Amino acid sequence: MSLVLFALLVIHLAVVSPLMGRRTYAALRENRSMYTRTFLAWIGELWALAFVALAIVGLSPDLDLADLGLVPTEDLSTMLGMIVGAAVVSLALALVMRLKKITVPGQAAFKELIPSTAAERWLALALAISAGVCEEIVFRGLLISGFMSILDVSRPVAAGLALALFVVGHLYQGWRGMVMVTLAGFSLTALYFSTGSLLLPIVLHILVDVRSLLITSRHPGRPAATPVGRGAV
Repeated sequence: MSLVLFALLVIHLAVVSPLMGRRTYAALRENRSMYTRTFLAWIGELWALAFVALAIVGLSPDLDLADLGLVPTEDLSTMLGMIVGAAVVSLALALVMRLKKITVPGQAAFKELIPSTAAERWLALALAISAGVCEEIVFRGLLISGFMSILDVSRPVAAGLALALFVVGHLYQGWRGMVMVTLAGFSLTALYFSTGSLLLPIVLHILVDVRSLLITSRHPGRPAATPVGRGAV
């Protein structure tokens, strides 16, 4: 049963989700009133995928939460220090970019996601959090372990396959956006491998998306957004 669910999940991530995402983003570009509907649909999909990932682990005799990196790190104080440091650096960088009116690299690829009202900013925050948590569980956690277990491939090969699916999931951003997503995904994977836990990648993923969508963002032709996957990454 877990093998069937894993195969269906991979098919969804490789084909269904990218095509639906591109179609939905195109509709949003044509009709701004679909902003709320689009964000709610993407947030719902992200949590559904995370639920399926955890269900696969629960049904599989070969996988557990430790294989997904969902375990406390042995050196919790160091991890918390890294999280605080990352948050401070990310916030400082975002504020400097905002003051200097420097746009986020590749921001044009997802400009329709940039909020321009208070309600849209809350939705953008919810999407950033959802993408950070759910995409890390699915792409960095489940897929790497799943490919290693099912396909009997090495960890780097499994990580490459998972990264490819992660990048394809951002098809709506076009090739320029997907290049930036590749770099971000590679960095998050390397961080996951170096720490052995998804905690820091999840936090950094959220911070990157919050910075991209909220803190440094300026919607073309609209007032700058006030600071408050699928996100920017």
